[in-house]
Amino acid sequence: MDGILAVWKPEGWTSHDVVAKVRRILKMKRIGHAGTLDPMVTGVLPLCLGRATRVVEYVQERPKAYEAVLQLGIATDTEDLTGTIVDRQPVINVAMDEIRSALGRFAGEIWQVPPMFSAVKVDGKRLYELAREGKTVERKPRKVMIHHIELIDAQLEQDQPTITFSVLCSKGTYIRTLCVDIGKALGVPAAMAKLTRTMSGGITKESCLTLEQIERLQQSGELEARLIPADQAIAHMDKAVVPAAVGKQALLGQRIGIKHAGESAEHAEPGRLVRLYSEEQAFLGIFEVDAAANAFKPVKVFSNVES
Repeated sequence: MDGILAVWKPEGWTSHDVVAKVRRILKMKRIGHAGTLDPMVTGVLPLCLGRATRVVEYVQERPKAYEAVLQLGIATDTEDLTGTIVDRQPVINVAMDEIRSALGRFAGEIWQVPPMFSAVKVDGKRLYELAREGKTVERKPRKVMIHHIELIDAQLEQDQPTITFSVLCSKGTYIRTLCVDIGKALGVPAAMAKLTRTMSGGITKESCLTLEQIERLQQSGELEARLIPADQAIAHMDKAVVPAAVGKQALLGQRIGIKHAGESAEHAEPGRLVRLYSEEQAFLGIFEVDAAANAFKPVKVFSNVES
């Protein structure tokens, strides 16, 4: 099987657990996931099967969308409700306009300090390993992009209100940390109570299958028809089309003159990656625009032969 299997990850499972389960169902080893989800998080987890594992890095780079619930009045060492409470404020009074104003401050480029319970490495050791040893180390802030953030709901009648919001963000954004920082903007402790990833790599819930559905479809022989083609998951890249004879050269890993792509390469920018296709619309691979050579340079070739 080659393609992308969109899985709806259940709560309580690690991303590795999901990959291991699907490997057993499909009886294949070459499977990689495009973006780790914490065990408590549910939602879209794209699995790249077979040759589609070669696009994992490009799928991971695309923006991701989430729906989060944050709890005001509680702070924990993990920044979510699975951790130990380190601060508590029994009664919180916030107004809806204050919440909207606070959320608005996080639109655009922001800086985040990675949480101690994360997979970021410091001096060769992952932060969560240090955190489990009771250690706290200095972490360098990282710049991330919040493309869009919107308030969905706020339950303000409770002593410790909850806020539900949606966010479209860049790779590497910690939603737990975003929840904590929103709380700080409101002047109160906060922690993430719930998180659902609603989109990853351009894939949404509507394309996802549960593990139970995957097992059932595999047994009936219908699963392969539900796979998403690898090139569809990188549709954000520009597309160029070349004649069939030139396409054969591309499949051999040869550089291809940009002139062969005609109008489809008119806006090809130097250094940009493009999806190259034959006139028959067969996906040939990912190529880089080499302006000096006026050619497409092969990066990932998708021939019919495993490589």
